[in-house]
Amino acid sequence: MKASSKNLTEGSITKQLLLFLLPIFVGQLFQNLYNSVDSIVVGQAVGTTALAAVSASSDISMMLIGFFTGLATGAGVLFSRFFGAGDQKNLHDSIHTAIAFSLLIGFSVAALGVIFSPFLLHVVKCPDDVYDEALAYLRVYLVGILFTSIYNVGAGVLRAVGDSRTPFIYLVISSVCNIILDVALVVLLPLGVLGAALATVVSQLISVILVFQKMLRTEDVYKLTVRELKMDKALLKEIMRLGLPSAVQSSLVGLSNLFIQRYINSFGAAAMAGLGAGKKIDRFVATVAQCLGLAVSTFVSQNVGAKRMDRAFQGIRVATLVSVVYVIAVGGLVALFAMPLMRIFTSDEEAVVYGANMIWTMMPFYFFMAFNQIFSNAVRGFGKSMVVMLCSVLGMIGCRQLFLAIALHFNYSIFILYIGFPVGWFCAAASVMLYYFFAIRRKYPEEARIRRPVKG
Repeated sequence: MKASSKNLTEGSITKQLLLFLLPIFVGQLFQNLYNSVDSIVVGQAVGTTALAAVSASSDISMMLIGFFTGLATGAGVLFSRFFGAGDQKNLHDSIHTAIAFSLLIGFSVAALGVIFSPFLLHVVKCPDDVYDEALAYLRVYLVGILFTSIYNVGAGVLRAVGDSRTPFIYLVISSVCNIILDVALVVLLPLGVLGAALATVVSQLISVILVFQKMLRTEDVYKLTVRELKMDKALLKEIMRLGLPSAVQSSLVGLSNLFIQRYINSFGAAAMAGLGAGKKIDRFVATVAQCLGLAVSTFVSQNVGAKRMDRAFQGIRVATLVSVVYVIAVGGLVALFAMPLMRIFTSDEEAVVYGANMIWTMMPFYFFMAFNQIFSNAVRGFGKSMVVMLCSVLGMIGCRQLFLAIALHFNYSIFILYIGFPVGWFCAAASVMLYYFFAIRRKYPEEARIRRPVKG
């Protein structure tokens, strides 16, 4: 085994999990940073209407990106399992199958996204004063869906073999490039929202080039050989079994967010700008839970593959404890400085108040979001992706949309939109945790028993 891959089935659980988590976490922070820079530069250099245009496009792009992120996450479970079991042939074949499939579907979805951008903006009821800029931004941004598709699979391969450091480095590089390009294309040229979209697409392309260069040149077990890119039917079926529920889950949650964006848009450009910026800040707090989820998925999958169920359960407990500490520390700081953080994005005080109120409403309930991320990925690591999808659809779509429909009928207030997010988190977390404790833990009662972390 080469130095760049890492076996998570041996050694101190806490140390292994935290060392694996750290690069993912910092890398995701940089990714959130360059996603936020679009909004910051546009909001400060162009204005509130332009920031509203970016915000109107955000949930549409996240819905499509979520499909590929979910597919890559599910595929990563299979990669990790083969790696943990030492099955190099199936690991090699599954990697080439997943990449070939991501190229095919990436081209298709990017083309369809560009063609149907006007329809998607119509779905969210994008206001007329924002529409033209939103359409220009969205069409260019969706071209990058192809690069997102390919990068997610490549980065998922590296994480599956225990290498979380390399994707982190590549995210840092692409983030810095995005920031430089944002300033150059939005402020110096200036191209407005179009420049922000171009900056993002180019930075995504850079990350794809870097990750594929790594996979082509390595002599490790995940080496990519272009002439061997083909889809093995049996492995593709397994990738789809594990990945498609995650992809559908992410897309359906994204679709649900589109309907919430319809409600937000009805409150005007200031609300669109404020809540759009507030969501960017929200993602920084959510980052560690999302990254812990990715780490837990890889950790559990490798140990399930190696038949180390005791380590898998102990890793889940460590991740849960880390998430509690983080939410208290960082969530509290963000809530305390909500107003100054909002003013980084916009000088429009009405928009600032909208965003700060959203942050103050949501932050006390972040434990629900964190537990949902950790236990969903733990259950996925045990190969139960369909269960995770059903729990997510129940909570993030069914319960949340039902709550909004009823509550907004009696009180059409933007506060109801704020509280709708924690309602979804709670319902999704409760359902997946019930499955974890009453199905998975009961299947392995001895291995799940609380004990001191083992060293090997």
